[in-house]
Amino acid sequence: VSLREACGNTVRNITASENAGIDIDEPFDVSPYAYALFEFLLRNPVCQEMGRKVKISFSSSDKDTALSYLHDLGFIPKIVNGEKGFKVMLGGGLGSQPHHAELLSEFIPANQIIPTSEGILRVFDRYGERAKRLKARMKFLVKELGKDEFLRLVEEEKKALSCTTYEIDTTAFEGPIPEPLLEAPKAENLDVAAFESWKKSNVIQQKQAGYVAIGIKVPLGDFYTDKARLLADLIKNYGANELRFTLRQDILIRNIKEDNLVFFYQELAKLDFVKLGYNSTADITACPGTDTCNLGIASSTGIATELERVLATEYPQYNENKDITIKISGCMNACGQHNMAEIGFQGMSINSGKLVAPALQVLLGGGNLGNGQGRFADKVIKIPSRRGPEALRFILNDFEANANGLPFLAYYDAKGEKYFFDLLTPLADITNLTEADFVDWGNADNYVKAIGVGECAGVVIDLVATLIFEAKDKITFAQEAFEDKKWSDAIYLAYAG
Repeated sequence: VSLREACGNTVRNITASENAGIDIDEPFDVSPYAYALFEFLLRNPVCQEMGRKVKISFSSSDKDTALSYLHDLGFIPKIVNGEKGFKVMLGGGLGSQPHHAELLSEFIPANQIIPTSEGILRVFDRYGERAKRLKARMKFLVKELGKDEFLRLVEEEKKALSCTTYEIDTTAFEGPIPEPLLEAPKAENLDVAAFESWKKSNVIQQKQAGYVAIGIKVPLGDFYTDKARLLADLIKNYGANELRFTLRQDILIRNIKEDNLVFFYQELAKLDFVKLGYNSTADITACPGTDTCNLGIASSTGIATELERVLATEYPQYNENKDITIKISGCMNACGQHNMAEIGFQGMSINSGKLVAPALQVLLGGGNLGNGQGRFADKVIKIPSRRGPEALRFILNDFEANANGLPFLAYYDAKGEKYFFDLLTPLADITNLTEADFVDWGNADNYVKAIGVGECAGVVIDLVATLIFEAKDKITFAQEAFEDKKWSDAIYLAYAG
């Protein structure tokens, strides 16, 4: 199992912050709302035939760790006059043309999020692009219609919904944390210094007294079944039988008793799951790149492995830095979210005579500002891929020498894009390429640029037959809705069929 694929470019994916339900700053647990919306969309045939993917996120607090500003729909929890609800962002996205989400509303009551989402998805279904796949995302429709007209259509659509409010039952998430099945053995021969370093780096205090969450840094998101089974047994017997995959391609084990923390440390150490730097600068995100993706231009995983080696051996202090994120994508589509990171790399190619060398676009200055606000990185310069580690050294060395205590984004703004272009220009010279420069990271053979059709795990289908099957399904769903006296759904589905 590779978390870099499991957490990536999935259709109608709903992301809830891994800290949901345990975040000290969270006004209320957003988990039941994310589950309720997911289940509603899953069983609602109106929402199952979008022109293309729809991505929805629920953050746990104003820190906006689920990155609402780059999703089609992003929810941030709020309490206004004692009522639970959400700030809602609309029409964000990355890809080759990143677009910051529009503010839909500063506050929508919790019982309105499902009708609002259904209205939005109906508008997307009715008016969204079908012919040109690259334009078949909500951000393009919002731009084409304008936010005001888009929202007017949503309000019109909401008049035909079968439910104008939808109360979400949260009781299943409000009970006490279950007790472990087994009592944890007393730890022996503890390396206290190593334990304390790990605790500082990878353990998160929960809002529930006496409980912590444990972050597991998973290099490249590669998580193998032998260790997965042992980890499952560990959390089932001695934890609360729950883990979450994170946006950074890691694992978060929640609801662990503080009294059992030493035991968990020693057991996780046996699985090599106590690497320092969870959710830190040293925790690099990378898409599959040329490993499995037809659109990959250069190796994301190869350069990520090398950059993590550089950080571990030369810059260990960045195991504790949460200010800078490093993200890598193998192409412009940004599945690795490179264009919203403080430091990003995008796979490209460079022509040098008759040969083509793998290259990296260096991007700087992106970041999550919180509460639905973010910024996209500037494309600073293109360099041969083999010089990526040196580019990272240039940037970090200059940051440490000249930031004067400023956080990275403030330091970047103070210096300006041209400063970093000049800083990295010596690495962009292609007149002095060596034989090694034509071999991509993680490969033994010379680089060959080959771009296929489709994203990760793409499939080929008989389009006409599929459309006929879908039409039949819609008519069947319409008949079922009619028999259930769900008139609005019956009308919509019959029309769609």
